[in-house]
Amino acid sequence: SQIFALLLVNSITYFQLSLMHNWLVPLSPMLLVTALQLLLTFLWVAVANRIYARVFPPRRLLLISDAYPADDILNKFNSRKDRYVIEKCMNIAEGMEAVEEECTKGYGGVVLWDIQTPLRNKLLKFCYSHAIRIYLSPRIPDVLLHGADQMHLFDTPLFLVRDYAMKTEQVVIKRLIDLVCSVVLIVLTSPLMLLAALIIKWYDGGPVLYRQTRCTLNGKQFRILKFRSMRVDAEKDGVARLARKNDDRITPFGHVIRACRIDELPQLFNILKGEMSFIGPRPERPEIIAQYVESMPEFVFRMKVKAGLAGYAQVYGKYNTTPYDKLKLDLTYIENYSVWLDLKLMLLTLKILFTPDATEGVDGSQTTALKEEEKEEKKEKESGR
Repeated sequence: SQIFALLLVNSITYFQLSLMHNWLVPLSPMLLVTALQLLLTFLWVAVANRIYARVFPPRRLLLISDAYPADDILNKFNSRKDRYVIEKCMNIAEGMEAVEEECTKGYGGVVLWDIQTPLRNKLLKFCYSHAIRIYLSPRIPDVLLHGADQMHLFDTPLFLVRDYAMKTEQVVIKRLIDLVCSVVLIVLTSPLMLLAALIIKWYDGGPVLYRQTRCTLNGKQFRILKFRSMRVDAEKDGVARLARKNDDRITPFGHVIRACRIDELPQLFNILKGEMSFIGPRPERPEIIAQYVESMPEFVFRMKVKAGLAGYAQVYGKYNTTPYDKLKLDLTYIENYSVWLDLKLMLLTLKILFTPDATEGVDGSQTTALKEEEKEEKKEKESGR
């Protein structure tokens, strides 16, 4: 993001100088300045990271899990060893006394991972009473409560969880932003879209656009537009499946436009028509939604708002983030909606264009982002736990 900001500022500065002189000023001095700035930035980041690591060493954590394997969350923490180190893993089956005793052994924090609600609450209160830092992954009710309003009608605290509905002024402002930005971006990116269309047509002579049925607000179906990045016969068996890692169905040029998100540009016309918004939960196919709803009935909650070109789950997640985690991220957006949040996410979306793992596919054995072992697991996730 620092590099992107630097390049953007320098580009704007160059054009401002050119306008002031009424002609294009020599480019070489600006390129030299940019190169020096990049060099200094890399040096500063390297030095700052070393200083930060010495002043703030990785926090030592205790991971406590339940019946479900903790490999997933363990791998995620291991990917951020600059911030956290899982020093020990325990299972709640070892007994509450043993777990509570271990919690008091000077760890920098305790991670509560997928523990039954009664036991989780007991551990939460224990850690809080002993001034122990707690990390936990919220469930759907936790996310809904996080967006609730506090009420003070009398001397008993109340939370108000609203049946979500955007205010009229929010709807109007959001639609105006969509209209203005979609028109501007269609004009600005039209040369790029034309070039992409010509290359796709030249490669195999197939259709340029890929049209697919997706669901938006209140489950309403529409035809989403994308530049075709896969072979024409990519789904000849009729089975809906997400792109896999090293998917051989993706064409060589398809890899390029998917990595740069150019394949999503035709959706600007979906936004212009009012079928989508710039920010909102990504629209899913009806058949994939049906698969998710079998194990996660709450998945329909994300259709309380219009589908988006980008969203909370895309900024803070990845292409292969599990549907359950995507649902929690999308609900966080829905329950905390504001115009300012939309503008913030639009700016953060620019950052993920330069994040390679944001487009990482699912495992080869999967047809959706829901792993086979999770399909049974999620059916019990919210029931009685």
